[in-house]
Amino acid sequence: MSLKILFLYPNLFGTNMIPPAIALFSAMLKEKGHQVEVFDTTYYLVDTGTNSDKAMEDTLAVIPSNLASRGIKMKETLWEDDLNIHINRFKPDLIGISATEDMWELGEKLLNNIKDYKVENNVPVIAGGVFPTFAPELVIKNEVVDIVCVGEGENALLDLCERIKNGEKDFSNITNCWVKTIGPEYLKNRNVIRKNPISKPVDVNKNPIIDLSLFETNRLFRPMGGQIYKMFPVETIRGCPYTCTFCNSPDQMKLYNEQSDGGFFRKKRIDLISKELKHFKNDEGVEYNYFWADTFLAMNKKEFEEFVEMYSEIKIPFWMQTRPETITDYNMKKLKEVGLDRISFGIEHGNEEFRKKILDRRWSNENIIEKLKLPNKYDISYTLNNITGFPTETKKLAFDTIELNRQIDADNSNISTFVPFHGTPLRKMCEDLGLIKPETLVKSTASNPDEKDIGQLNMPQYPPHEIREIRKCFNLYVKFPKNRWKEIERAEKDDAEGNRIYDYLKQEFLEKYMPKPNADPHGGIEDFVCIDSANNGLAI
Repeated sequence: MSLKILFLYPNLFGTNMIPPAIALFSAMLKEKGHQVEVFDTTYYLVDTGTNSDKAMEDTLAVIPSNLASRGIKMKETLWEDDLNIHINRFKPDLIGISATEDMWELGEKLLNNIKDYKVENNVPVIAGGVFPTFAPELVIKNEVVDIVCVGEGENALLDLCERIKNGEKDFSNITNCWVKTIGPEYLKNRNVIRKNPISKPVDVNKNPIIDLSLFETNRLFRPMGGQIYKMFPVETIRGCPYTCTFCNSPDQMKLYNEQSDGGFFRKKRIDLISKELKHFKNDEGVEYNYFWADTFLAMNKKEFEEFVEMYSEIKIPFWMQTRPETITDYNMKKLKEVGLDRISFGIEHGNEEFRKKILDRRWSNENIIEKLKLPNKYDISYTLNNITGFPTETKKLAFDTIELNRQIDADNSNISTFVPFHGTPLRKMCEDLGLIKPETLVKSTASNPDEKDIGQLNMPQYPPHEIREIRKCFNLYVKFPKNRWKEIERAEKDDAEGNRIYDYLKQEFLEKYMPKPNADPHGGIEDFVCIDSANNGLAI
């Protein structure tokens, strides 16, 4: 018996690439003979936030690019109508939804839209992803959701489909899942939930090549350096060996250490990565590779040499993100030779003591500055990623981040507002300090650039309006000489005079300091900004 599985993917235009987890699950399910489709909201106009274009444009953090040059445009139909048409045509036997925390509001709208179909056809609904993994008690409250996947979803999803295929109705003991129990007990009390243990981490080397055919071709086109490329996310590492407190990796490691045999940090074999890269280059026409590992260079010398030798046969540009302490003169030289185009470095904060105490990043500014001379030596473009608005931070401390960025000759810098996502150590700190309630859902500034009603921290020593001021003028402070800082300080203010000054400073910045886009054979450059963020965590 072949099942029909429909995945719902709530997303905003310009925010996330194709979700590699859903693409992986599709490949696995199709190997078992099932039919898989996805409903992706990326190209719809939605009313739950704004795409990240505006947020990144406002902070002068990205090179303008022209998606229309590759024929990419928003849909003119309503997602509600199209979802109804899709679900009534496909008639799924199982519905899955994958969501991050800042997309959960939109996800609940999708779930509400399919409620009638679910009830009428008795179709189970499973939710997974980074947010459901770390806030299952919030996700399971949704009346449409029957099962919440906590952690990796490969085994749980295959087990669930096998049971549905065999006509079983009881899913209460599927590992990695919280399940609303069935029968009279549950009918009397909808709070009866079976919380199953987590199984050991999956062997990533046994997974098939992800299924890109699930998504419309337009979803593979992404901006990079001002040019639009056909690219896809490549998994080389799952998990991260570092313990940054603003990230979910430490809690992911803790979860698996406590409930399974541990070992959440895993690396994919180089020969399998090679097979995948060659397939997508030769068969899918991929033009650019996006390595979405949290720390790409978390590899030993032997692994690095194997990667370089392997990638020398691929011969297309690639992007990676890593930490400054992982680069050397040798690895920068070798990676440049085989196609490294751009790097994102996480700096996060410029005050050494604050960075060590609050963020658990233990490296000196002196070493960071010295290391980041290496990409310049080999003409490798790179971006500095920074965050402000951390608990206990002040505006004065934020200027330490500005000062550090001024000492590094990066192509461009960006700064985000810290958002206390569930599943991060700093979320717990914020709750303990009384800065946020455990049940509060939050959104990133990428999905809500106005930063209203997103759970942003309201701290007396660093109130929200000061955080917005730093974000607004961050790159002006970084690039302009200090004799212009009085002007920039006035431009921080959200009033007629401040916005007038900001507008002319912004124009001057674009002319003097914005990196020139890569040569684009597909069309001209317009004032259209799109930025991508990796879809971290592999759970459905």
